[in-house]
Amino acid sequence: MDSNLAAIEQSENLIDRELSWLAFNKRVLELAEDKSIPLLERCRFLAIFSANLDDFFMIRVASVKRKIESGATKKNTAGYSPVELLAEISKQTEELINRQTKCFHNELLPELAQKGIEMISWEKLTSDEKAYINKIFTTRIFPVLTPLAVDPSHPFPYISGLSLNLAVLVRKPDNKEELFARVKIPSSLPRFIEVAEFASTRFISLEQVIIANLHQLFPGMEIEDYYTFRLTRNADLEIEEEESENLLESMEAELLRRKFGPPVRLEVASDIQSNLLNRLKSELSIKEQDISAYKEPLDLSGLNRIADLDRPELKFPPFRNQIVKELREVDPDSNDDFFAAIRRAEILLHHPYDSFNSSVVRFLEAAATDPHVLAIKQTLYRTSGDSPIVSALIEAAEAGKQVLAVIEIRARFDEQANVRWARKLEDVGVHVVYGLVGFKTHAKLSLVVREEAGVVRRYSHVGTGNYNPKTARMYEDLGLLSADDQLGEDLNKLFNQLSGFAPQSSYNRLLVAPSTIRSGLLEKINREIENKKSGKHAFIRLKLNSLLDEEFVAALYRASNAGVDVDLVIRGICALRPGIAGLSENIRVRSVLGRFLEHSRIFHFANGGDDEIFIGSADLMERNLNRRVESLVRIIKDEHKQSLIKAFDLYITSTTAGWHLLSDKNWVRVAQNPDGSTMNDLQAVMINSYQVKV
Repeated sequence: MDSNLAAIEQSENLIDRELSWLAFNKRVLELAEDKSIPLLERCRFLAIFSANLDDFFMIRVASVKRKIESGATKKNTAGYSPVELLAEISKQTEELINRQTKCFHNELLPELAQKGIEMISWEKLTSDEKAYINKIFTTRIFPVLTPLAVDPSHPFPYISGLSLNLAVLVRKPDNKEELFARVKIPSSLPRFIEVAEFASTRFISLEQVIIANLHQLFPGMEIEDYYTFRLTRNADLEIEEEESENLLESMEAELLRRKFGPPVRLEVASDIQSNLLNRLKSELSIKEQDISAYKEPLDLSGLNRIADLDRPELKFPPFRNQIVKELREVDPDSNDDFFAAIRRAEILLHHPYDSFNSSVVRFLEAAATDPHVLAIKQTLYRTSGDSPIVSALIEAAEAGKQVLAVIEIRARFDEQANVRWARKLEDVGVHVVYGLVGFKTHAKLSLVVREEAGVVRRYSHVGTGNYNPKTARMYEDLGLLSADDQLGEDLNKLFNQLSGFAPQSSYNRLLVAPSTIRSGLLEKINREIENKKSGKHAFIRLKLNSLLDEEFVAALYRASNAGVDVDLVIRGICALRPGIAGLSENIRVRSVLGRFLEHSRIFHFANGGDDEIFIGSADLMERNLNRRVESLVRIIKDEHKQSLIKAFDLYITSTTAGWHLLSDKNWVRVAQNPDGSTMNDLQAVMINSYQVKV
């Protein structure tokens, strides 16, 4: 076997998936630590870091623990056995949590106080503030609380995943026996409460308010001690679709089971009594390595409450997206005018810089109300709770149009919302399907069929992001609005495959997983290798959320070894090691994080000088390529190619701040030019460039 082909089999040439994800969340934490970022934005990044870590434990750590419990001992391709990997995860997460705690207590709290935003303890409240908070407790908090005692007639209560709890030790005045009780901190109430009736910048945590009023929960008892704790449970759903007669009902049942998943992590206050900790460990079946002890407050995802304060001087400068230039002159009351604009030329969208509501949402709302539209076909992976897109589909169905909604009810942590939408859409006559058995539908597609002067025309939207107007303001994504008949035919075939039986479909402009994305992209990588050998122009540039698939890592190593320049912009997981002599010295890997979540995927191949570019929904992960329905669309308009090339240039230019992945598997943040000046923030540059275009 060629030594370069065998390189992928050497564990030192791969970065473990879970450790690469922790490195990504470390980059988020570095944003919270960055004093050059506005203060309230740093609070938000710390909240994101905390929420990310919850997801990581619920899914990824739970998966590793499941392997250990099943007796698996085989090392993975990165060289870790399950036991070794869990130990390394525990070590790294402890370091990250220590940094998080230091950032919050030593940096953010003092800096917030300097700006007049205080997070205070009960003892520091004035008498008037205590009276106000006590009133809130009596009227809003106390009725919601349910203290649960533990004694021979009351077993240890079930602790739900991600709930914040108080472990309370009480004693009867005439008895020395110490009793245990649990009080759940209600997630339905604000985590941080303003301590005055009118606009206050002094906050106290909900748990401290409850602690100060424990005597009302246990009248006649002496409060001996109390501590906060929080449990994370396995939340990875497992549905055997082949054995399920009704996928929707199976998902509803599985969501109930999720609440009772096995524990994977226990968070406790660092000063908790050892005997109480031992009690929790025993009752919850938690091992020592699964415990995170740190200074309160636990669960800093609640910091979003502080980040949302109306203090614009402590946030990123205001940003207002623009209507894409092709739609600026469109009559806002004319559907004919809107569809005519798409017929004139394909429209490349770049969110959030280009408005999502004035383009994608309007596309579907126009289709719902337009009397010439015959049918709408739509994929839905994640959408907002008050989605105008779902409302448009309902309106279209009620108007008698044919409406197909391919809903992915297994979209992680959005399952419950998607189940509700599926039921609601079915109730109004929408044809709701759940895609192909064994495959999640992750493609971002809309197809509108419209009759115009006796001719049926198809209008398409293909995107890289979800049909969610709320996240579209925070996620960086790309999309394409088109009246191209070839693309419309492609989408027609793909929707037929999703709703019926059409497994042998071939496509003109689309690459589709699980059938053609893997083979199509590998073929293009191999073409770049051959072009390089032939002296032709050759390079590969990819922008992804994750690069994990080992066949693609090996292919990129081959390309590098053949002399092909490879530039990768990876937001999250990257299994590839760049800069290794004889293997990957021609590969550079960068990561950009900021106020917007970088979410678009771009695949750019030099193609001997005739640039070939795709955008779409797929990352280079085994699940995306083999177990999901994904789509990539080929960009054909030269103006759009140049726009994407210019954008990619900004990501990899030496003057753009970001993180570089080194050959030793470590990410290093690069934010200063050689002369000491601050590098450009890519997203700020993009905001400015789009506003200049107006």
